[in-house]
Amino acid sequence: MKRENQKRDEYLKRAAAIAFALMLWQAAAMALSQRLLLVSPIQVAVRLGSLLLEGSFWRTVLYSFLRIEAGFLLGLFAGAVLAAAAARFSLLEILIWPFMTAVKSVPVASFIILSLIWLGASGLSVFISFLMVLPIVYFNVLEGMKSTDRKLLEMAEVFAIPWGRRMRYLYLPQVKPFLLSACRTALGISWKAGIAAEVIGIPDGSIGERLYEAKIYLDTADLFAWTLVIVLLSALFEKLFLWGMKKGFARLESA
Repeated sequence: MKRENQKRDEYLKRAAAIAFALMLWQAAAMALSQRLLLVSPIQVAVRLGSLLLEGSFWRTVLYSFLRIEAGFLLGLFAGAVLAAAAARFSLLEILIWPFMTAVKSVPVASFIILSLIWLGASGLSVFISFLMVLPIVYFNVLEGMKSTDRKLLEMAEVFAIPWGRRMRYLYLPQVKPFLLSACRTALGISWKAGIAAEVIGIPDGSIGERLYEAKIYLDTADLFAWTLVIVLLSALFEKLFLWGMKKGFARLESA
């Protein structure tokens, strides 16, 4: 009961914070009184409502959503697999290190421009999202595996416990918080990088194209409405994905 009350209080505090932010936004829009520079939340809500009635809106959302999340999932899978392999073979970790460091450090704009030369616009958001997610997952999972109790690993070595069982019963519980944290960070970054790639590459039928058009036509209401769509999509998928991961970990631990 106490836990439920705490959750309810937390939701109420967040709702109050959102309400305060909206009121501040509305006050700023009214004080500025320049729709070209800052539209009010009411105007954004009206524009978003009209977008929801357009058939092209849902096709645009689906286009960007599928590509960005495909890049995220590919980066998650590749990063986790490479981290597991690097944890087992130290030579592989040394060989991978310069590539992961470069991907983590090079500005995303550089990758976007290179990717436009290599891939064209249609696959751009998939590749950029993949690149941004890969090092985050890799370094977090590798750190989690390295922090596993050495005595337990030595015992597993003495008793010749198969690698698969070691992964499930020794590494997985240790890696879990690192992987969840990595996914929480990577999900947001994948959307930021993926949409940025679309704005630069302007693939047909993407959210990035709609943002670019809003800039060209100085349509601030459209810009804010599509930005709100991006925030909502990112937050919703993050909640669902992390919930699914936690359920999956719970099943593995109870099996």
